[in-house]
Amino acid sequence: MNPVQLSIFANRLSGICDEMGAVLRLSALSPNIKDRLDFSCAIFDAAGRLCAQAAHIPVHLGSMAYAMADLVSGRRWAQGDLLVVNDPYLGGTHLPDVTVVAPVFCGDELIGFAVTRAHHANIGAHSPGSMPVSTHLEQEGLVISPTLIKQAGQWQIPFCRRLAGLQTGQGENVLPVENVRFGDFAAQASACEAGARRLGELAAGREGLKQAFDALNAYGERRARARIAALPDGEYHFQDVMDDDGQGQRDIVIALTLRIKGDSASLDFTGTAAQVAGNINCPLSVAAAAAYYCFRCLMDDDVPACAGLFRPISLFAPEGSLLNARRPAAVAAGNVETSSRVVDVVLGALAQAAPGAIPAASQGTMNNVAMGAVGEQGWDYYETMAGGAGAHAGGAGLSAVHTHMTNTLNTPIESLESHYPLRVLRYGIRRASGGAGLHRGGDGIVRELEFLGPASFTLLTERRGHRPWGLQGGEAGAPGENRLNNLLLPPKYEGQARIGDRLTIASPGGGGYGANE
Repeated sequence: MNPVQLSIFANRLSGICDEMGAVLRLSALSPNIKDRLDFSCAIFDAAGRLCAQAAHIPVHLGSMAYAMADLVSGRRWAQGDLLVVNDPYLGGTHLPDVTVVAPVFCGDELIGFAVTRAHHANIGAHSPGSMPVSTHLEQEGLVISPTLIKQAGQWQIPFCRRLAGLQTGQGENVLPVENVRFGDFAAQASACEAGARRLGELAAGREGLKQAFDALNAYGERRARARIAALPDGEYHFQDVMDDDGQGQRDIVIALTLRIKGDSASLDFTGTAAQVAGNINCPLSVAAAAAYYCFRCLMDDDVPACAGLFRPISLFAPEGSLLNARRPAAVAAGNVETSSRVVDVVLGALAQAAPGAIPAASQGTMNNVAMGAVGEQGWDYYETMAGGAGAHAGGAGLSAVHTHMTNTLNTPIESLESHYPLRVLRYGIRRASGGAGLHRGGDGIVRELEFLGPASFTLLTERRGHRPWGLQGGEAGAPGENRLNNLLLPPKYEGQARIGDRLTIASPGGGGYGANE
């Protein structure tokens, strides 16, 4: 393929992913998907290699790229199949992130896969919002090993009802079409099927689709190697810590040795703490997603998002460590909080190799808030919250944005108050929370919620004890704070709220860049 043909092909694949995302957003029922856009869409070839993705959520897409080949290989696929999986130890991230995979055929030939991953606010955990302060994987909800939700185009109704949280018994042969939980699965299915149709149409209109996939990934690899080759050879060290694991262990180390040699990079996380009792552990796929993201940020925007980008990058984390945990370690916060710290560590090492190209630390947390109530009028709400971005050589950090491994939106106040028994009392920028410097770090936000009914709530947050670091003499950003009725809460917390209680989350600011003159 000549460069023009390759560019057109890459953009057509990306357009398919964008269309999948539009279908998912417009057909989902939960605010977490339709308003916050907590989902991702991608196209893979028949071998499970990433070929295209929309600009959705890095932690979803990088982990899928790392693990999809093992997930799809050795399976007998049929036209109309749809497979569902969320097991973190089989290529998932954490249980609320559920992956739906649709095989794509051209005639009788398997040519690729259309894939969506979306965060479900209720996946059956013991606490509303399905983000508990857990110590064991099974406490975090329904663990789904790779299972067909559709087989040859037919819904597998007993399994669908299980996903919907319904008991067996009356109506067990009826598809739960009015169930909100099932509605989001159906939306993912529709998005995958739309992507499969579009990829099938693209394949029917051209010969040599596999060769085109190969050319795309080879081009991505060349671009990645060229960027890495521009970095000076050497060994770079950096480490940072997690505040706590929610079970009493504090200052948990993530250590990295980054080696650049020629046009390849290796990341060795030897020295990282062992897996912990709490839920900040990661499967290796999540650590890989964070590392891939950091290197992708070094590349130009026109570089296609494909598996070839990651071929020059190798990754090692000791088995049984925080970043390569063994089953059944709890992982609910690993996907959201630990992945954010891995980004800080990788960028901290890259800042030594490429000074001037790397920003100071951003807020370093997703500020996870989950809450709800059980019973006939039960509800589940989950949100990640924005904060400050790190300043950089070119200017100040952005304020009130989701940074790095999350790329979601906030839940609009109108949507939040219409769906849940909550009132938003305050929502604004946390002034002067960004680190000082020649260029100031971005400011965090403050959100105060009043409970209009009794509820359980969970907080999984970081950077409450350790501030986001500055670079080149810039100062650290302000740490975050969690308060209930003005009483300071720890970073990881489960509690009960009464009518009239007020929960306030103040997110961290980003680090500053450069010393004040």
